[in-house]
Amino acid sequence: MPPIVRHLLTGILVILLDWLLFRRLTIAGAYPDVILIYLIFIALQYGRTVGMFAGFVLGFITDAIYQTWGVSMFIKTLVGFLMGFFPAESRDRPMMMPQQVFSAALIISLFHNGLMVIFLVLMTQVRSGYHIGTLWLGSALYTAVVGTLISLFLYRTR
Repeated sequence: MPPIVRHLLTGILVILLDWLLFRRLTIAGAYPDVILIYLIFIALQYGRTVGMFAGFVLGFITDAIYQTWGVSMFIKTLVGFLMGFFPAESRDRPMMMPQQVFSAALIISLFHNGLMVIFLVLMTQVRSGYHIGTLWLGSALYTAVVGTLISLFLYRTR
């Protein structure tokens, strides 16, 4: 199967899993962003142009599902572009140790979710501790843990 078709089908599966499963697995209102984890993988594997395009497409679909028109698309495009500056040594499959994955995913999630919280606060004019504690910090930590678990699974299956 051509890589573009494989990544397209994987992207659709990731979006469906995020929408139908992971958004319902909340801990104190925090949820993991597996779409962001997949975007990071794509950007590291193929570079910033493909990462930016993948971020645009994934963000557009996310905006359509969650009715945050333009916010996710902008932030995921930016993350895809910035992550493309750190290409993998081997373009075959980027491989990082689980500790590196946790640290990187936490930093990237803090950046991503921080921008998301800023835009949501500006859009809704609502400021509360929920945005900072749960959406920003809690979801970033949850995303980092899920990314590490996925990394451990992929690391063990090699």
